[in-house]
Amino acid sequence: MRAFFLAVLLVMAGIVAPVKPAAAAVPTDAHGREIVLRGFNVSGSTKLYENGLLPFRSTADAAAAATQMRELTGANAIRFLISWEGVQPARDRIDTAYLDRAADQIRQFTDRGIRVLLDWHQDLYSSHLFDPDSWYTGDGAPKWVIDAGTYPDESCGICLLWGQNMMNNGAIRAAMYDFWRNRYGVQDAYLAQARAALTHLRSRVDYSMMLGVDPFNEPFDGGLDGASGTTWETTYLVPFYQRFRAVMDATGWTSLPLYAEPLVFWNTGFFEQGGLSTAGQLGSRYVFNSHYYDGGRMTLDPTAAGDGTYNAAMNRIRDRATALGTTAFVSEFGNAMSGTSSSSRTPWMVRSMYQGLDSRVSGASFWNSAASSGQVLSSTQWHWDVYSGRHSELMNFNPDKVQTTGDAWNGEDHSVIANGALRLDRRVLDRLFPSAVAGTTVAFAYEDLAREGFAGAGRQQAWLTVPSRLPGIAGLVAGRQYGVLVWREPASPPGAPTELHLPGSFPSARTVVVSDLGVVSGVPASGPVAVTTEAGATTARRLLLDATGSAAGKVHVALVVNASDVTSVPAATLTAARTELLNWAAGL
Repeated sequence: MRAFFLAVLLVMAGIVAPVKPAAAAVPTDAHGREIVLRGFNVSGSTKLYENGLLPFRSTADAAAAATQMRELTGANAIRFLISWEGVQPARDRIDTAYLDRAADQIRQFTDRGIRVLLDWHQDLYSSHLFDPDSWYTGDGAPKWVIDAGTYPDESCGICLLWGQNMMNNGAIRAAMYDFWRNRYGVQDAYLAQARAALTHLRSRVDYSMMLGVDPFNEPFDGGLDGASGTTWETTYLVPFYQRFRAVMDATGWTSLPLYAEPLVFWNTGFFEQGGLSTAGQLGSRYVFNSHYYDGGRMTLDPTAAGDGTYNAAMNRIRDRATALGTTAFVSEFGNAMSGTSSSSRTPWMVRSMYQGLDSRVSGASFWNSAASSGQVLSSTQWHWDVYSGRHSELMNFNPDKVQTTGDAWNGEDHSVIANGALRLDRRVLDRLFPSAVAGTTVAFAYEDLAREGFAGAGRQQAWLTVPSRLPGIAGLVAGRQYGVLVWREPASPPGAPTELHLPGSFPSARTVVVSDLGVVSGVPASGPVAVTTEAGATTARRLLLDATGSAAGKVHVALVVNASDVTSVPAATLTAARTELLNWAAGL
């Protein structure tokens, strides 16, 4: 699942971000609004046989998870994992009952306003390559696929992280090598099961709420034969995606993009391979689908994350998508909740990753460099496992190795939820973000004020600092959560307002909005600045900013402040802040 293992041997290199953002493709909704998707992977439990190779053991569990996720975090997207072994447990059988259970679980999310990316998941290719007493296990390919080949006894040697199996384990590498070269017809079989699955699911899910298909999680080569990673991608990976794209087209998924992941090593820091940099233009029928994990801090780097730590890494994803002529999606990121030297630093690592997803520039630089803020990236964090710490999985089918703690898979513990409660400060996960922008996003940033410890414990520190030349704004936001969005009116009115998810920590009656559209202290239920519930939610809310009647090209700005610490904000404070805000936005 995670592309961080090379950092066991290396210290991560710094990556320099470009000064100005290039234009990037941005996804839009039916109204023509730019959309931002935020949510979670659902979930690593798909790797477990105790769960029937699905994220949830029952439709009721899926419904409860979808409701809780929507209400607690405002998530509007998930990456839903399925398994080749689940779809095709035998060469001559497609398990339609498995697919029906998957469809039932998917609908629990789409019915609650959460869009779904369907992900065919694998890690280390297959659990059936591992010995019963192995330190590690895999997931993905069914036993009959492994039985078709001839592979050595698996061994990773002295491997400190499970991902090192991709480089050191001869059995894993040989099986993966065979897949890309279609030995024994194994890739043909994979595409055949995908065709059957997509045909079956097409009429059983709400297609209008599906985002697309991720055909292969974290592809790795199994052997480059002396070539470069980019050559391997153009020789084997891109043709595979083209074949899978044809399957999508033949099964009624034509209008949705294929989420194409690069070679898993592409952004590890040193000796990088791939990144689809020689793949040419992918275009709008594909999405550049990257993962990001901080391998350095997961292993050797003792420093804490802070303001701007991950801007360069996220900008690299933005820029690669732009070069490919498509949009970017970060379908995995995060860090361990326990069990590693870095886990105690997880809250601010995740906070800084979200900051990098929100904007190209750091908080300290934003107010002076907002014109370089760039595209707000869509993402799904790893991961949301409602059974975290309560598993009972026989590792490699061994009754003497029952896994119960964490994710119950290779010693990992990444779920942001356990026993019904969020494990991180809710302010990290329930964020202000522009879910739909009626125009072109110019700049966005958010100060969440999340604490550095777990579940809201520890030190609080502001990162999105306002310069002294803006004293009115600085006084209004001091010590408070706030966000700022700047957008430009399109040539043709979208016919729907700009929307931002409003976190649960922002009470409607104590939320202040300062905008060219008006100023409110306490957001009403109607008007140009209004609040309403999220689609499919009971308590989660969204802020509506309606610029109907504005001229094409007009720049709009909204400063959204959580003023729950006071009964009311003085009118003079709001007036001063609005004057500064409009002058600031006019200069972008």
